[in-house]
Amino acid sequence: MDDAAILKNRGYILGTILGEGSYAKVKSAYAEKMKFDVAVKIIDRKKAPPEFLEKFLPRELDILGKVRHRSIIKTYEIFETSESRIYIVMELAAKGDLLEFIKSKGAMTEDVVRKMFCQLCTAIKYCHDLDFVHRDLKCENILLDKDYNIRLSDFGFSKQLSRDQNGKVIPSQTFCGSAAYAAPEVLQGIPYQPKIYDIWCLGVVLFIMVCGSMPYDDSNIRKMLRMQKEHRVHFPRSKNLTVECKDLIYRMLQPDVSRRLRIEEVLSHIWMQTPKSQAPSGSSAAKEDEHLQNLEKVKSEQQ
Repeated sequence: MDDAAILKNRGYILGTILGEGSYAKVKSAYAEKMKFDVAVKIIDRKKAPPEFLEKFLPRELDILGKVRHRSIIKTYEIFETSESRIYIVMELAAKGDLLEFIKSKGAMTEDVVRKMFCQLCTAIKYCHDLDFVHRDLKCENILLDKDYNIRLSDFGFSKQLSRDQNGKVIPSQTFCGSAAYAAPEVLQGIPYQPKIYDIWCLGVVLFIMVCGSMPYDDSNIRKMLRMQKEHRVHFPRSKNLTVECKDLIYRMLQPDVSRRLRIEEVLSHIWMQTPKSQAPSGSSAAKEDEHLQNLEKVKSEQQ
């Protein structure tokens, strides 16, 4: 049977193609029981490479069956047919992906970005707390619902962390993700800490959201790697970003993995906090003044 007939038997009326690759495609469909539109990812086992089938697909299916978070795309049903096709029925992100949104609308204001980026970071913290990592964070894999809320998607490179007998995380060695978002340790082929790798990718995403451009040009990987290792982050002067926003990005795009922020530190960073309408008083004001002075130092170091 074709896809339309198979899905019809399961209560879905097939719609248009949303995306297509060499061995997988995503189509819209109407769920008759739930009475709303969904997205269906269809994977053809006969066309997929062996490494994907043996390594990445089982991980993705396992993780999709576990995750339940408001900022992660919902998975409603997963089933396979005798024709070796796998169907993953998911929440439909009505406003498409973040990359297309930025391409059409340009960079966003920091206040708008703060809300969306906080949603994304809470989704990553949820994953990290469950001891698994995404490893392919990029704007194309960040979807938007009808109200422009973040929905993290595509767990094809995700994995549950492995630990040694002492409970220490065993580094990953597989190159995952896109070169433009890749951290220097991954580009160099060095075994890497996957949670810390996710943070670098988040830093690239945040830069794109507030600047409307990439922090590094991946057309010359050797040059890009040199800039990354020298901790050079050039912010467009035309964007007039706050010192706090630059500081957060700068600390996430930290080539020294021992100094790169962890997800808890990202969420607690001063820029991530909702701006207060009134100035703080007393000791809290003194602490904030001290922190802002430190931020100014960071700013001068970057110039």
